[in-house]
Amino acid sequence: MKGRAGDRTSGGRERLKAARLSPRDVAHVGSSGLRSRPMRVVLSALGIAIGIATMISVVGISASSQAQLLRELDKLGTNLLVASPGESMFAGEEVKLPEESVGMVGRIEGVQDVGATADLHATVRRTEKVDEDDTGGIAVKATTADLLRVLRGEVGSGGWLNAATGRYPSVVLGHVAAERLGITEPGRQVWLGDRYFTVVGILDPLPLAPEIERSALVGWEGAKRLLAFDGHPTSVYERSADAAVEDVRKVMAATVDPRNPQNVQVTDPSSALRAKAATEGAFSSLLLGLGGIALLVGGVGVANTMIISVLERRYEIGLRRSLGATRGQIRIQFVTESLMLSGLGGLAGVALGAAATGVYAHSGGLPWVVPLWAVGGGFGATLVIGTVAGLYPAVRASRLSPTLALHAA
Repeated sequence: MKGRAGDRTSGGRERLKAARLSPRDVAHVGSSGLRSRPMRVVLSALGIAIGIATMISVVGISASSQAQLLRELDKLGTNLLVASPGESMFAGEEVKLPEESVGMVGRIEGVQDVGATADLHATVRRTEKVDEDDTGGIAVKATTADLLRVLRGEVGSGGWLNAATGRYPSVVLGHVAAERLGITEPGRQVWLGDRYFTVVGILDPLPLAPEIERSALVGWEGAKRLLAFDGHPTSVYERSADAAVEDVRKVMAATVDPRNPQNVQVTDPSSALRAKAATEGAFSSLLLGLGGIALLVGGVGVANTMIISVLERRYEIGLRRSLGATRGQIRIQFVTESLMLSGLGGLAGVALGAAATGVYAHSGGLPWVVPLWAVGGGFGATLVIGTVAGLYPAVRASRLSPTLALHAA
């Protein structure tokens, strides 16, 4: 602290001026109360830390999940459209897509790949001894050979249906269907329809086609020969150039069924993922509110700690005032102490929130994302709360009379 300085009054006497506190002096006097009461500092900062950690982890977990969804969208693409039967104008009438739907869609300008599936009136079970009604929610579908390429799917084990296996009792299982049937590797047999089919492959997850994940897929020609398939597709999948998606969407229904385009429904599977990515943070607003409440409670704890500190340190305040400290310097001391206390809690909360996000992301195989705005905003909120929490105790401390404070002590 610098020494006193003075100037001359009109009467020739020297008028004393209060010494100015350097930033180093402010930090020293502001941290003195924290160093003398470490346990109280930890407990007071804990409330701030919990609030900030909650807010950071909620934002981080939401951002990590959203980043994973956007990564899946980039990988799977947003240029997939699906045509399926809509509702007939006449009640009770079954709508079927024409047999030539696949070929007709393939002739649309801009379409790159086309595949199709058809729902079959058959069930799949582990053995013929399993009750026929116990299907486990697994559908049986006929599929064209190009379907996997259109969906950008991958076979987890085994292989996909080809020209040979697609004509005979061979089946590929979606990964959910394989789990429900207890099939872990190709080569096993399942009872499908009225005979055993050999499992030739098990698919990896298909986020854009969850209906395929829960299905047992047989070849298009094999379904006609073995399962009385009539050749009418249930879903036609097409992949087009990104720039042509909207143009294809406009003409797809009329192309699939020129006579009754109103009976064809065209959907975009990627829209569900986009909507999920866009609303990923909607539910987190509640948890953010809880984190904000915890932060406010922590601020009240800091204010309470500072008030108690003023009452306990009246002798120190009176002594500093008697030695020349101004009211402004006393206020700066206690506001600085409150800021340091809140800042420590904020730093701890940011570290805990980032760590919690990292653990969640690692356990779920997600990218670890903690937005910088959340870190900056959270830490900035602690400084604001620290300033507000320290104002009243600081003003109260500055108004203590040096004589009364020393006398009370």
